[in-house]
Amino acid sequence: MAKKRASITDLAQQLNISVSTVSRALSGHSAISEATVKRVTDLAKELGYQPNSLASGLRKGRSNMLGVMVPHIDGNFFSQVVKGIEAAASKAGYHVLICQSNEDVVHERANVEILMNAQVEGILVSLSRTTREVKHFEKVRKRDIPLVFFDRILAGYDVNAVVLDDRAGGYRATKHLLEQGYRRIAHFSGPQHLNIYKYRRQGYEDALREYGLPVAEELTILGDMKMDDGSDGMRQLLALPQPPDAVFSCSDLSAAGALQVLNERGLRVPQDMGLVGFSNELFSCLTVPQITSIDQHCELMGRSATHLLLQVMEEREQHYAPRHVVLQPDLFVRASSLRLGQEG
Repeated sequence: MAKKRASITDLAQQLNISVSTVSRALSGHSAISEATVKRVTDLAKELGYQPNSLASGLRKGRSNMLGVMVPHIDGNFFSQVVKGIEAAASKAGYHVLICQSNEDVVHERANVEILMNAQVEGILVSLSRTTREVKHFEKVRKRDIPLVFFDRILAGYDVNAVVLDDRAGGYRATKHLLEQGYRRIAHFSGPQHLNIYKYRRQGYEDALREYGLPVAEELTILGDMKMDDGSDGMRQLLALPQPPDAVFSCSDLSAAGALQVLNERGLRVPQDMGLVGFSNELFSCLTVPQITSIDQHCELMGRSATHLLLQVMEEREQHYAPRHVVLQPDLFVRASSLRLGQEG
C-alpha cells in the first residue's frame, strides 16, 4: 500500500502549532522565529513533505500552467512541436498540460473544458481535422484566457497564430518536380476548410500555372492524409487512362502509402513516378527510396507559438489586433524525386 503523502496539516498537528504558522515558516515569513522555522523544516524533511505548488499558485491567482491541445502526439511533427513548447515554457517558468483531440472535434470541445477547469494561464491549440467552427473557443475568450493557434487554423478566421507558409511549401515541392522534368503531377490533399491543406494546394496550382500546365481535376485526390489514403489514392491515379508521372502529397504518411503501391506494381521511383511529401517525418529517410519532403521547423514552431502566447499574456489588457507569425518552409531533396540526378 502506498504511503500517504504528508500534508501541511500533519506537520501542524505533530508540532502542535497552527497550519498558518507552518505555512509561514515554510515560506520564510519574517514574523516566524528561526527556532520555529527550523522545527518545521526539519520535520518536513523527516516526513518527506512536498508543497503543493499548484494549490499555492491558485491561491495567489496563478497556476503557472499553459494548456496545449494537439490533434495527436504520435509522429514526428506534433511531438517535436510540443518539445519546442515545453522548452520555451520551462525557460519562462511555466509547466505544460497537454491534451490530444485525436482528430475529433468532440474531444477537442471536452479538452477546452478540461484546460479551463485546470485554470491554465494561456492555451496553445492546433485544430483537429474534423473542426469546422470554433465556437467552443469563445468560452476561452470570455474567460479572458489568452489563446494562440499553431499550424492548423480555420481558413478565414483572424486569430493569434503561428503557421508555416504552406502555400510557399506547396509551390516549392511542385516546382522541384517540374524542374526534374515531371509534367503530369498529381496532388494528395486534405480537408480544404483547414488552412494547411488549402494553401498547400494553392501552392501546387501556382507552380503548374507558372509552367503553363493545366490544373487537372482528376489529379487532385482528397483524403485524411493517412497511409491508407496514399495507397488508395495511388491505385486511383494508376487506373486513369493517363496516369500522372509524379505526386506531391500534403503528408509523408500518404506519400509512403503511395510508395508501397508503386513498389507492389513494379514501378520505379523516381524513374517512373516522382514523389514529394510534407512534414519531413523521421521515417522519410528510412524508406527505399528516401522521400523528398518539406520541413516545417517543428521545434521552432513550438517555441514561436509559446513566445507569442507569453507576449499576448503580458499585453492582454491592451487588446492588440491578432498577430500572425509565418515560418518559411525548407525542401529536403532525396532520391524519390531526383529523376535528373541533381537537386532542382
